[in-house]
Amino acid sequence: MSLSVMPTAPARLADAGISPRNTIHYQLTPEELIQDTLRMCEGVLNDTGALVIQTGEFTGRSPKDKFIIKDAITSDTVHWNEFNLPLDEKYFAIIHKRVTDHLNNRQELWVRDCYACADPRYRLNIRVVNEKPGNNLFAYNMFLRPAEEELESFVPEWHILSAPGLKLDALECGTRQHNAAIVSFKHRMILIAGSGYTGEMKKGIFSVLNFILPHKEKVLSMHCSANMGEKGDTAVFFGLSGTGKTTLSTDSKRKLIGDDEHGWTKDGIFNFEGGCYAKTIDLSADKEPEIFQAIRAGALVENTVFYPGTNKINFADKSVTENTRVSYPLDFISNAIEPSIGSIPENIFFLTADAYGVLPPISRLDPGQAMYQFISGYTAKVAGTEAGVTEPKATFSACFGAPFLPLHPGQYAEMLGDKMREHRVKVWMINTGWSGGSYGTGSRIKLAYTRAMIAAALEGKLDTAEYQKHPVFGMQMPLTCPGVPSELLNPRNTWADKEAYDAAAKNLASQFIANFSKYADRVTEETKAAAPGM
Repeated sequence: MSLSVMPTAPARLADAGISPRNTIHYQLTPEELIQDTLRMCEGVLNDTGALVIQTGEFTGRSPKDKFIIKDAITSDTVHWNEFNLPLDEKYFAIIHKRVTDHLNNRQELWVRDCYACADPRYRLNIRVVNEKPGNNLFAYNMFLRPAEEELESFVPEWHILSAPGLKLDALECGTRQHNAAIVSFKHRMILIAGSGYTGEMKKGIFSVLNFILPHKEKVLSMHCSANMGEKGDTAVFFGLSGTGKTTLSTDSKRKLIGDDEHGWTKDGIFNFEGGCYAKTIDLSADKEPEIFQAIRAGALVENTVFYPGTNKINFADKSVTENTRVSYPLDFISNAIEPSIGSIPENIFFLTADAYGVLPPISRLDPGQAMYQFISGYTAKVAGTEAGVTEPKATFSACFGAPFLPLHPGQYAEMLGDKMREHRVKVWMINTGWSGGSYGTGSRIKLAYTRAMIAAALEGKLDTAEYQKHPVFGMQMPLTCPGVPSELLNPRNTWADKEAYDAAAKNLASQFIANFSKYADRVTEETKAAAPGM
């Protein structure tokens, strides 16, 4: 459906404070949104027809500028920390007025009705108001799309108001600087000011669902990807950015449920989203063919650079940011499930890109170890990815999604632990990082080997394998795995200097222990006992 002017626009937007003086573009098609972006000189087409935009000052989320309004709903329920920053109620009215005044004075606005949660029992209706058509295309790609006959009776439960062109007065608005993303559970509204980074919309709704679903619906919300095999077996992949979560779940032999956000109910799992938001740095047709082929007309590519004199994207170019991205509807993946709902998971994979080269490429976890690793949410950044980083740097993000978890991590961990035990889920840790030494000395584990290990786990080929215990971290390492050299399976064996490996393992273990101490008061004794030994 495409309407150049939203029917009864003022009345339908009044709840959000929008009373526009000019044109409302309602529910435009991707083709129309692309043409509007080109008309406004805010993007260009690449050689495959995808729309390429620059998001401006911000090429990623700004965690220090994301606030939750502290009120009667959130005061005693939100786990206030470095990610869940409180903002006094009095500032919401000020910021809301600044955002609506800004939007109401635009010559054009783009409005989209959409929803989150593929399971109809938990559907959340959303109305998105954008000042940029490119951002509205992102909303089309990433949220679920109502049928045309649903639109006349569509009632939004949440609003997103996105105003990238607005710079806030930090002193007046109680913010850190001129940009902010504000979540108000009382007003059921997300306000985004000063940032054109599209991911703020997606992660804002994810944070909302991470509060609503576990707290009110007893549904576990998860920052993970998921796919399903031919026999209906579901697998879930947890992992921080750069660990391979999207890549490994996009498997031509399995059907994709979703690449980033899911809920786990009493009878299955479901995708929150209607699309994928994949990193494109160093993307190639050989390594990630499904994602590469999804970059076509209708896809939205962010912050990439063309080869000189062409409109062909140089995916290796990091001059704008390492966080280059593409969004596209889920059906751009040839084997995506519709609707994106799966069965109870049989296998869970925790992905880490261990730049220290310490963790095994695949290992089996018992329930206590699984909970310990889930709460730890570990990966390691490599030298050069951040200014001043000259050696691997451990990163811990509780439940593999700390910036988006309004509740205490222990609440999500307890729910996951209960479900793993109830359904006897097998849990594996996969190291997609380094072997034979840390970054700079060792080598990156080949993607083909990682895929072979995951396939072996999914097909039950590791169920009867012989295992040995890691001497520091305690997980069980298989001695053999189809398609993988046996010498790779024990990381210590791949190091020329065994004493250097032992020192690196103890160093990483000490970082795990120090990080875990802040959550120890909310976890079981079984989980605490799974801490690495020194």
